[in-house]
Amino acid sequence: MFHWERQARQREQQLAELEKEVVEKSSSLESLHRQLHGTTQQLEETRKRQAELKLTEGELSRHLVTPPRAKCVTHMVEEEEPADAGRAVAELQKKNEDLLEQLHTQKQLQKDLQTQLHESQRICAQLRTQILVYEGEMARAQGHLEAEMQNLEEEKNRVIEEAFIRAESEMKAVHENLAGVRLNLLSLQPALRTLTLDYNLLKRQVQDFPFMLDQAITQAKQEICQVISEVSSTNQELLRKYKREMNLRKKCHNELVRLRGNIRVFCRVRPISQEEQDSVDARTMLSFDSDDDAVLYLSNKGRVMKFELDKVFPPPASQEEVFQEVQSLVTSCIDGFNVCIFAYGQTGSGKTYTMEGIEDNPGINQRALRLLFSEVLEKAPDWDYTITVSMVEIYNESLRNLLGDSLSDRLDIKMNPDGSGQLYVPGLTEFTVQSPEDINRVFELGHMNRATACTNLNEHSSRKLNLVDLAGSERIAKSGAEGNRLREAQCINKSLSALGDVINALRGKHSHVPFRNSRLTYLLQDSLSGDSKTLMMVQVRERLLVGR
Repeated sequence: MFHWERQARQREQQLAELEKEVVEKSSSLESLHRQLHGTTQQLEETRKRQAELKLTEGELSRHLVTPPRAKCVTHMVEEEEPADAGRAVAELQKKNEDLLEQLHTQKQLQKDLQTQLHESQRICAQLRTQILVYEGEMARAQGHLEAEMQNLEEEKNRVIEEAFIRAESEMKAVHENLAGVRLNLLSLQPALRTLTLDYNLLKRQVQDFPFMLDQAITQAKQEICQVISEVSSTNQELLRKYKREMNLRKKCHNELVRLRGNIRVFCRVRPISQEEQDSVDARTMLSFDSDDDAVLYLSNKGRVMKFELDKVFPPPASQEEVFQEVQSLVTSCIDGFNVCIFAYGQTGSGKTYTMEGIEDNPGINQRALRLLFSEVLEKAPDWDYTITVSMVEIYNESLRNLLGDSLSDRLDIKMNPDGSGQLYVPGLTEFTVQSPEDINRVFELGHMNRATACTNLNEHSSRKLNLVDLAGSERIAKSGAEGNRLREAQCINKSLSALGDVINALRGKHSHVPFRNSRLTYLLQDSLSGDSKTLMMVQVRERLLVGR
């Protein structure tokens, strides 16, 4: 029924549209009738004007016929009254000319009216034709509308009849279902009574629920407070144990480093170059003890000299093997001790390679920084760390701030006014860093500002202080330095000699340590004395004796 009703509404809508179309056609037909009526009126007016024109033509004809009589009269008047007769003839001639001009105008107007009459007749014929067409369309639309109305009526009756039949069958099914429902109601009455009892019980429980909820919340709060108190005490105990273990680990690690020596000296031998290996009858001046990795032998002028160090790295030793021996010092730095790592040796002995390395195989500096930040990130949840970087160059016993805006500013080493007894450099620029990459960017800035010079030994000699990469220790006679370069070489050797004196005094536990003998040792006093950890990486290269 819904479907057929929807179709009936659609048919009714179509019928309304057809009726609207019929109304529009009727209004168009009325407008055409009005146009026809107006054209007919124009035609009648044209005919009237034509009649008036005919009358005007008759008058003109009569005027044209009468002049001879006027001439006669004029002649008669001339005999009786010559002056008046001449004036009358002139007036008649003027009137005759005016009438001729009016006749010409009327003929032109008649011609225009005839043209308009023919055009109006043509339009009238077209309008009659359109009226006939519209009347035919209206007749067809009326017939189609009546047929559509008849079809809709038949369809409506059929749909109503089908809906009525379907409704009767559905009503019968509903009656049958109703009978089944009545039977189910009779059987559900006991269950309904049971549900009523359960509902009353639940209602009483709901009424008692706020009191029970308050009791449960109070009890839960008490239990939570008790658990929080227990967890807090447990956390305090764990934190106390953790701090105790951390302090114990620090003490054990520091004791291990102390037993191994707060000041340690390693030696790394640079391998022989291919050019040196190709020399005829070449033999090395250095040799190693297979049973003791802390002994190095040097053959010189037929004598063999023995050097005992904390560790000797032969040429095959890798960067990773070297850093494994240095790794414990980085841990000491995190534990709160000052750490100083030097690279000492002649130019070309491999200091920069040991400290910096290359991109694919980094040295001590990069590995130490990575380990430092790795340890900091691991302890980040429990500790707050701030890492700052500064770069100072000691050039000819003068301090240069490599990260500052002006390299000409004079810096000095002074005692810290906070009473800690430590030294500091006022005005020194510091950068806070978050990663090894940040440190490398700071290093690049410092490298651009450092003072550089070259000798005959190696034009790429490093002069940077970078955990700490010392300048090359050259003999002045061999370096070929002159003038300012000579003074620079003298200052370098003096600083390195002073550093050696300080380290010897510290290892010998002398009462006086000559820190003030150079700016280098004075600046590093806090990192060399007390419980500080110092490592001197002595770089040597194998020399060859060529037989002649």
